[in-house]
Amino acid sequence: MERCGWARNDLAISYHDEEWGVPVRDDRRWFEFLILEGAQAGLSWDTILRKRENYRRAFADFDPEAVSRFDADRLARILADPGVVRNRLKIASAVRNAGAFLKVQDEFGTFDAYIWRFVDGRPIRNAWRSLQEVPPRTPVSDAISKDLKKRGFNFVGSTICYAMMQATGLVDDHLVDCFRHGNLGDH
Repeated sequence: MERCGWARNDLAISYHDEEWGVPVRDDRRWFEFLILEGAQAGLSWDTILRKRENYRRAFADFDPEAVSRFDADRLARILADPGVVRNRLKIASAVRNAGAFLKVQDEFGTFDAYIWRFVDGRPIRNAWRSLQEVPPRTPVSDAISKDLKKRGFNFVGSTICYAMMQATGLVDDHLVDCFRHGNLGDH
């Protein structure tokens, strides 16, 4: 069975085969990916996948309402937790992003409704033949990044946004030879 070349270990293979690129509809999952993709900046995705359960525990199962209320003591406990990436700016950004996330929900009803507007409600289907063809960012990820920053989010640069687009099914970047290409479902 052919799969994308980046899926090389059991954890990455499972993530690739079951989750990566499947369209997300749930706001809590959107918030999870915002936190995880921001945490991943400068690190490997494998590092974040290995710590994912610890992030769930540390960040209230990715409940943006709860995370928005984290105080300095809670942030200090998270910063001391070896189960997460202990970067003060990344941890603080999760709280900041939770507040911005709630404002987007207030404005659009759901974060899901907000984010899918950038792709006209349907996944972008690419037809890459090699990993080298896959861009690190696109005009759509540039637009998402710019809009998220305008709304008060941080750790949402265009490259981070494109990785989030790939993970959450806004874009199908499975290589054409991959068994998951084109069969991820629609929004």
